[in-house]
This record gives sequence, C-alpha cells and structure tokens, in this order.
Amino acid sequence: MTEVNAEATIGQAAGRGQIVAWGLWDWGSSAFQAVILTFVFSVYLTDTVGDDLPGGISASSWLGWAIAIAGVIVALTAPISGQYFDAAARRKRALAVLTALTILSMTGLFFVHDDYNDLWLGLVLLAFGSTMFELAGVPYNAMLRQVSTPATVGRVSGFGWAMGYFGGIFLLLICYFGFISGDGDNRGLLGMPTDDGLNIRLVAILAAVWFAVFALPVLLSVPEIPHTTADPGADKAGLFGSYRVLWRDLRELWSVDRRTVGFLLASAVFRDGLAGVFTFGAVLAVRVYGIADADVLLFGVAANVVAAIGALIAGRFDDRVGPKVVIVVSLASMLVWGTVLLVVSGPVLFWVFGLLLTVSVGPAQASARSFLVRIAPPGREGQLFGLYTTTGRAASFLAPALFGLFVWLFDAERAGIIGLLLVLAVGLIALLPVRGPDRAVETVYPPA
Repeated sequence: MTEVNAEATIGQAAGRGQIVAWGLWDWGSSAFQAVILTFVFSVYLTDTVGDDLPGGISASSWLGWAIAIAGVIVALTAPISGQYFDAAARRKRALAVLTALTILSMTGLFFVHDDYNDLWLGLVLLAFGSTMFELAGVPYNAMLRQVSTPATVGRVSGFGWAMGYFGGIFLLLICYFGFISGDGDNRGLLGMPTDDGLNIRLVAILAAVWFAVFALPVLLSVPEIPHTTADPGADKAGLFGSYRVLWRDLRELWSVDRRTVGFLLASAVFRDGLAGVFTFGAVLAVRVYGIADADVLLFGVAANVVAAIGALIAGRFDDRVGPKVVIVVSLASMLVWGTVLLVVSGPVLFWVFGLLLTVSVGPAQASARSFLVRIAPPGREGQLFGLYTTTGRAASFLAPALFGLFVWLFDAERAGIIGLLLVLAVGLIALLPVRGPDRAVETVYPPA
C-alpha cells in the first residue's frame, strides 16, 4: 500500500467552462431517462402500440423483460468496459461512441408506429438504448475526477446531479405542453396530430436532438485522459482476458482496500432504495394519499426540483465534512420522513412530507458518486464506476421486491413504504462501518 497526496490523485482544477460542459451532459442525458424510458415513450409503447397485442403476455411484461435483459448485459460488461477505457486512455472517445449509439436508438423510435407489429422494434431500440446509456455513465462518472479537485469534487458532483434533474424537468414540460396536453386529434400548444402516434414519435426526435446538443460541450472541452501504467495490458487482454484482469484486481482490492468493496455493496443497497422512492412515489400518491391523476406530474416536477436543490446545497457540505456524513444524514432523514408518511393521510400532508423525503435523494446520489471518486486509485476510476454500475444492477430487485412483499403481507399499498424504508435502513447500516475518504491523504493499492 502506498500513500499519495489527494491533490495529485484528483485532477487539476478545471475552469468553469469545463465544469459546465461536464454538467451539460447530465442535463442532456435526462432526455433518455425521463422522456424515453420513464414518462413518455415507454408509456406510449405499452398503452398505445401494444394495447391490442395478441396472446397472453402483455406489452408491459415484454417491456420489463427487455429492460431486464439490458440490465444483465450492463452488469456483465460495465466493469471490463470501464477497465478498458482507463487502460487504453479512451474515456472521452468511449463516452462519445456510447452517447451517439444512445441517440441513434432514440432517433429510431420515430419509426415505431401505432401498430402492435412495431412493438418489437420499439422494445429492441429501448433495450439497446438503455444498455448504451448506462454504459455511457461509466466513463462520464469517471470524468468527475478530471473536472474537480479534492476541495470541489462534492460541489461538482452535486452540480451534475442537479443539472440532470433540472434538464429532465425542463424537457418534460416542453414535451407535455408542446406535444401532449389537451384532447382530440391535435395535441399541445403546437397542435401536433396524434394519428399513428405522430406526436409521441416526434417527442422521441426532440429528445434525441436535445441529448445530442447538450452532449457536445463535454466532448469538445474536456481533454482525454493520458495513458496510465496502472493496469498494463488491460487494453489488449481481449474479452475473456479482461475478466481475468478484473478478477485479479478484485482479489487485490479485497486484500488491500476492503473499504472500497464495503462501499460498493452498501451503496448498491441504498441507491436501490433511492430509486424506489421515485419509482413508487406516483403510485402511492394516487392510490394512498388521494392525489389527483392530473397533479401527479406536478408533484413529480416539484420532487425533482427539491432533489436538485438538495444536491446543490449538500455538495458544499460534502467538500467540508466529507461525503459519508452527507449520505448518512440524508438516509437518516429519509427514514424519519418515510415513517411519518406511514401514519399521515391526505394530499396536503403527502405534499409536505413527500417533498421532505425527496429533498434528500439528490444529496445521497451526488455524494455517493463523490465518495467513490475520492477513494478511487488514479487511473482506475472507470473500472470502479463499472463495478459501481454492476453492483447497483445486482441489487436493483430489492426495493421492488420488498415493496410488493409488504403490500401483499398487509393487503395495503401503504405498507409498501415499509419495504422501501427497510432497503434504505439496510443500506445505511451497511455504510456506517465503512471509513469515509480522508481529507488530505488517501491510501490506495499500488499499480499492478
């Protein structure tokens, strides 16, 4: 084990232009996550394209399986791809290619007409886009070290998360008011025709252009990483050889720095709990607390706004007291407000305590990213963020499974909150014994 100065392990201070350029990728990428995968196109695919699908399997089931397959591919390939991007010094090139492939899949969705025969094209494109999008997050997150210093990594990470939240909100509002709102054959302020799903298909084109425009700045202004000797030969190991290199590095990591392993496991659990809060929030709002269907989108917008503000504010505390403190406080506060939601009723109290709950989601997510950057050995950020993605995928069944289990056990949808709180609590307990990043000096394992 060797000690290295943290100022040397985290890149030199980037100018404001590079930081903004990096954050704009988060802003643009929300076009896929919010518009394509979550709120707009996936709903069109299941409720319109596949509404009269013959056979006993629903379009929603096919969509779930398609995304699950994409998740398996991501889990298997993220660590070795991150390892390769680092060793070959092709982090920015990888981000460019994976982003372009995501945008290409989004553009292809325009050809998914309102015909159940087109469902399969939509599923393939959505699964392919999901795979490329998640893999793109590996080099993107690893670039955080290139645009920050030890004194600013928390703020920069929080800025990126906030940009993602705000970008998603802004584009969703454009899509809703411009292309979707209203009734009849023409929708939105732009009067887009709904025949053959044209208005939604045009939303896919808008989302693709949005992502393309805002992805360009980081590719133009942030330099490529230099070649490193941290993992010689990893870029020439081949597919199966890459897994051997990965297994060697994991054994080395376990023997020298178990803190990193502990954090990867703990964060996988609590990040799934954070995702579950947003995944099931809309269902609970309508089914339990009496929020009108039309107001769910407004609550979603408000929840994203407060999460973004929370990420921005908490980023400064991250740099002062460390990311572990921010994560622990965020998770603990979520457990408090979630417990309150178990016993209150009505739309007003849901708005109050629901927003108090979601304000901590952004800080926990942003500080989890900065935690890993602070402890990552120089030149291996991509590999660790690949493992970060893989462990997150491996634990992604916890919140949905426990939510469903408690709803079934108590025959009440409100009880699903217990399942979400349990995942957050387990993640918090697993994190407590993990030592947080040191302020000035980090201990890392030596180059292989």
